[in-house]
Amino acid sequence: MTIRQITVAHSPDSDDAFMFYALATNKIKTGDLKFSHVLSDIETLNQKALNGEYEVTAVSFHAYAYLADKYALLSSGASMGDRYGPLVVSESPMKPQELKGKVVAVPGEMTTAFLILRIFEPDFRPLVVPFDKIFEAVAHGKADAGLVIHEGQLTYPSLGLHKVVDLGEWWHKETQLPLPLGGNVIRKDLGRELIGTISKILRRSIEYALEHREAALNYAMQFARDMEPELADKFVGMYVNDRTLNYGAAERKAIQLLLNLGHERHIIRQPVQLEFAD
Repeated sequence: MTIRQITVAHSPDSDDAFMFYALATNKIKTGDLKFSHVLSDIETLNQKALNGEYEVTAVSFHAYAYLADKYALLSSGASMGDRYGPLVVSESPMKPQELKGKVVAVPGEMTTAFLILRIFEPDFRPLVVPFDKIFEAVAHGKADAGLVIHEGQLTYPSLGLHKVVDLGEWWHKETQLPLPLGGNVIRKDLGRELIGTISKILRRSIEYALEHREAALNYAMQFARDMEPELADKFVGMYVNDRTLNYGAAERKAIQLLLNLGHERHIIRQPVQLEFAD
């Protein structure tokens, strides 16, 4: 039997680690496929995907707009905020309308967080810094506010920072839909049969983690960047759940709406039509 190597790229975060626990620890059968894992922050993964570097990768839905020629969306692996999502935080209390004209530290201009903030408030000045340096940029006065993703959405109060706006909450009020943040994509040149096989294996990995939550969470804790177990559990539950197993009609509608708005507001250059691997 010839073994084929497949690279799966994802972020070094507890929710992604939880999702890929079964695959990374050989808990599920993969037949003649051998999976290797590459861990990078989401903006780096977005940039690498522009060149079609990995067979399977996590990307921001904003970045998908520029990758749709090379990649299709897998039907599992989405991160959706259900009335929660990226946050804008500041050192002193600030009203949402006060963001106009301010310098905001952002984790990358291809992140969905950046896209949704641009839709919310078009007139701010972005300062791009690594996602784990956002708090530092705000605390040291390099930025008036910071756009927080990942577990920072839960840990910011411990640093004495103030919430300016929860973009997931705002999005739901506007659309009554979940906020699509990121998903897994697969290179279209792999062919229909191989894509189908990989898709089933990745979905099974998520199912296994949800069925063996405690073991998967214990594994994910090593990627939780000093979070307390209770907080890590909450964070994983926010972004790995039934929505992650399979996109429903509301989830697909939400992604298309997000990309349509991005194009209408001249943030995304061209109209984008979703293409799923299924």
